[in-house]
Amino acid sequence: MTALAVLLVGGQSAAAGAPVGGGHRPGDWPTWTGDKGGSRFASAEHRINPRTAGKLTLKWAFAYPKNGFPAKSQPAVVGDTIYFGSPDGKFHALDARSGAARWSFDLGTVAPRAVVIDGPTVAKGKVYFGDTNGYIYALEQRTGKLVWAKDTEPHAAGQHTSSPLYHDGRIYVGASSGENVTPDRNYPCCTFRGHIDSLDAETGELAWRYFTVPEPKAVGTWPSGATRYEPSGAGVWSSPIVDERTGTLYVGTGNLYSGTTGDFDTLLALNARSGAVKWKQQVTKADTWRLLCGFPDAEGYCPGQKDGTALDYDLGATPTLFQVRGRTYVGIGQKSGVFHAFDARSGQPTWRRQLSVPMPGGGLSGVQWGTSFDGRNIYVATNWGNPGTLFALNPANGDVVWQTESPADGCTTGGAAQHPTVCKRAHTPAVTSSPGLVYEGSVDGKMRVYDAKDGKVLWTFDTIRDFQGVNGLTGSGSAISGNGGAVVANGMLYIQSGYWPAYPSDHGNVLLAFGL
Repeated sequence: MTALAVLLVGGQSAAAGAPVGGGHRPGDWPTWTGDKGGSRFASAEHRINPRTAGKLTLKWAFAYPKNGFPAKSQPAVVGDTIYFGSPDGKFHALDARSGAARWSFDLGTVAPRAVVIDGPTVAKGKVYFGDTNGYIYALEQRTGKLVWAKDTEPHAAGQHTSSPLYHDGRIYVGASSGENVTPDRNYPCCTFRGHIDSLDAETGELAWRYFTVPEPKAVGTWPSGATRYEPSGAGVWSSPIVDERTGTLYVGTGNLYSGTTGDFDTLLALNARSGAVKWKQQVTKADTWRLLCGFPDAEGYCPGQKDGTALDYDLGATPTLFQVRGRTYVGIGQKSGVFHAFDARSGQPTWRRQLSVPMPGGGLSGVQWGTSFDGRNIYVATNWGNPGTLFALNPANGDVVWQTESPADGCTTGGAAQHPTVCKRAHTPAVTSSPGLVYEGSVDGKMRVYDAKDGKVLWTFDTIRDFQGVNGLTGSGSAISGNGGAVVANGMLYIQSGYWPAYPSDHGNVLLAFGL
């Protein structure tokens, strides 16, 4: 592999991640990236290590009702409790060791037919999460009682795939939407505006909002006669991170739905208190995409088809802070297959690394949800990269330390072998690490633990099978879930199994808990 542009910064990296904060124990995983700096590194985990990882066994499973919605809510683990959303519109707190129920909350009491597809964050005695209707919730951590719920989304199609981040009395969360995936040519596309919000953690009141595109205006009609609006889109699919030392919030944005202007495919660095822009880096010059771009006879509905700018090259992954020789950098993966590194203070590009061949009009080949940094390497996984591959990168210059392809037998062994047209050697989930180990699941339904030293697979578990849930239901695994990744906390490994593409089953999906 060759770097697109390299500026050597050299040296060894410093310790990974920002402090967890909020009074949590070192072994907890209270937020989407485990800490505020986006490391996805379980630094305090020593029971699961390169010597013991191969002995992990299933301790319990929680099965979801079958309702056609995949399992997407990455858990948070604080103390002896695990918190997560269910595809049936419930939010649960369970005993992290046994899976025994603590409490549950029904979103339908606030927003009918809403589902949690982001991961919660736990801070200051409350649990925060969003839903598919655009609401943000705060529940009492101990009882599950509703403290507040706020409708943060002015658009009917708005939703929260972005997981909330708690910092200094505020909740930070992005907004995305599915407005661009309608196949209806008569739909007056598009009016959604991506945004990042700062909310008062005690009351839910909006402190500031940063829109990623100007307000859409009617500019004519589509070929069907439907009103055409632009610009629109640039949703915030991923979760924000914060550098506590500088008070800077970092978050990536998605592609446009219509028009050509806005902060699309952009890494934003914002003042966490005010929302003011410190710097921004747009990594794609043009990217206007909607579902109709994939239809061969829809050129009039997708102007970018003709000139090749209908790309779907989101920055859908969460950024990661890392240090090299005392300087702080921020890196982020893109659905084009490029990992970008910038100086965290100035925003100047430092290096870029092309990890997979870009896939125009789909964006499935690149980096989907997020990366990990353990103080030594940056770990990045590509999705439909023919095959998807797990990489360890040198944080100083992006050089590949090692790379391991999604194993060749992934689609010919286990449950995936019965569904060769569904299976892909691909990595959708975000990467997670702990001392000496890297965790990444695959579309082949297998969860794997790798040796951080050389990328060797140390443990594999096939989830495409039926499981008896501790809640009395039978569940079935599928592709390991994106919208998050593995959670490693207090000697346990937790994963959601059930994502697109779905393996056929008569049952709903599962949350699986492993230990030694």
